[in-house]
Amino acid sequence: MTGHSDPRVPARETCVLRPVLDDLAARRPDDVFAVFEAGKAGEVGKAGEAGEAWSFAALKQRVVRLAAGLADLGVAQGDTVAVWLPNGRECLLAFFAINYLGAVYVPFNTAYRGRILEHVVANAGARVIIAHGGLVERLAEVALADLTTLVRLGSGPEVTGLITNDFAMVAASTAPLPPLARPIEPWDIQSIIYTSGTTGPSKGVLSSYLHMFTNAGPETWPMVTGADRFLVTMPMFHIGGMGLCFVMLVRGGSIAMMENFSTDTFWPFVRASGATSMFLIGVMATFLLKQPPAEDDRAHKVRLAFMVPLTEEAEAFRARFGIEIFTIFNMTEISSPIVSEANPTRRGTCGRPRPGVEVRLVDDNDCEVAVGEVGEMIVRTDRPWGMNSGYNRNPEATARAWRNGWFHTGDAFRRDAEGYFYFVDRVKDAIRRRGENISSFEVESDIMAHPAVREAAAVAVASELGEDEVMAIVALVPGSSLDPAELIAFLAARMPHFMVPRYIRQMEALPKTPTSKVLKHQLRQEGITTDTWDREAAGIRLRRERL
Repeated sequence: MTGHSDPRVPARETCVLRPVLDDLAARRPDDVFAVFEAGKAGEVGKAGEAGEAWSFAALKQRVVRLAAGLADLGVAQGDTVAVWLPNGRECLLAFFAINYLGAVYVPFNTAYRGRILEHVVANAGARVIIAHGGLVERLAEVALADLTTLVRLGSGPEVTGLITNDFAMVAASTAPLPPLARPIEPWDIQSIIYTSGTTGPSKGVLSSYLHMFTNAGPETWPMVTGADRFLVTMPMFHIGGMGLCFVMLVRGGSIAMMENFSTDTFWPFVRASGATSMFLIGVMATFLLKQPPAEDDRAHKVRLAFMVPLTEEAEAFRARFGIEIFTIFNMTEISSPIVSEANPTRRGTCGRPRPGVEVRLVDDNDCEVAVGEVGEMIVRTDRPWGMNSGYNRNPEATARAWRNGWFHTGDAFRRDAEGYFYFVDRVKDAIRRRGENISSFEVESDIMAHPAVREAAAVAVASELGEDEVMAIVALVPGSSLDPAELIAFLAARMPHFMVPRYIRQMEALPKTPTSKVLKHQLRQEGITTDTWDREAAGIRLRRERL
């Protein structure tokens, strides 16, 4: 036990990965924890079919072997370990093995390259990186900071400055597992998840085991139980992917993992895997509803789904597929402070505050706004370590976000007289596209690297599918000209595909305040003008690279 008497902080055996996995492997060795998708990440079979399944005992055996192999490479309790893998068996195994050592899981978005990759490599402070062979060549293009050791999954190039090890060899280690220097505590850092910067580079969110447990665990999401098998479609470099894996483990439940969402294989895998609960983010529900109705629309075991955001299509989805709908508001830094009841009827709501959190809507001076008025949502929990522990190596951003003892979400909401909250807009200049948070600052930085561009602004504009599309407004160096398609090609080589703007607008000069700040609100309001170029209309579509 942890030795404290605070009832708000559960024992290690409840919320720390190592003792939880040890207990489940001993008590329920043959029960299945994870079902993987066939045809992906080395699985035999067709995509959409259920592939390999791991029991708790098999999971622990694999975890201990990889943990021992990583320890042989010098990974110790408290170290950060970078992981750059797509969803699949190896990524889940890496996550759990790192935590089993008491080390910190630091996943990178598989779309990262160039400047943003160099930033997270430096910020993570990791000496060891576990990376897919198809991504490794990107490391040769950036400064390696503290990295010395590469654990490569599959074939790929060597990187000057890194000692390369084969993942399969490391994962098959028979070396003895070294003892922990001390017990892993609920307040120890479990992961660093990178979330989009708004006025600066992306920030690494420090999450303790207790934060992740509180984020979507049995107390916060009581509608999900240990009898459920949660479908994981979001990537393991997002809290929506790795967090679900962890909170289903601590429930004693199970997961069904897809490499990524696909309308063609979604329902076949849901049926084959026996999934009972799932998350529908962004346009996923829209895509599924647009498929032709079929006789087997209700031939599945799914009983509930979280729909974020809650749209007008919620009732149609529930009626067609026979699934209860919930919604929430959450972000990497917090722990689901707003949760709805089943099948909410107030369209656009995120729900009401759950037990254990306080939520306020405030103005620029942290003074509470009246019911019905718009204010920034700020949050705090009554549980110590129930939210993030700050931003990695970024005390300034931590202080800004946590001022006055409350975490400032940067999102604008309104609240009705019954206590329901409604998302209004982003206070900060983040853009959300296809489930990805995008930093306008980072988009602008890479646009400005083009020699013909004098100044640039990136803003969100409405998409016909919901969420946002990225629009770039540029002013050129005097005497220069720029084909928008050329700019897209330039950016596609420098940034993740989801960050590349869809729309390009050229202006002689960007509108500014008297203090020379770009008037982004004016550009957002003007939106897609008649002189705006659309790369999709031009036939240029960018997709995630298949590994």
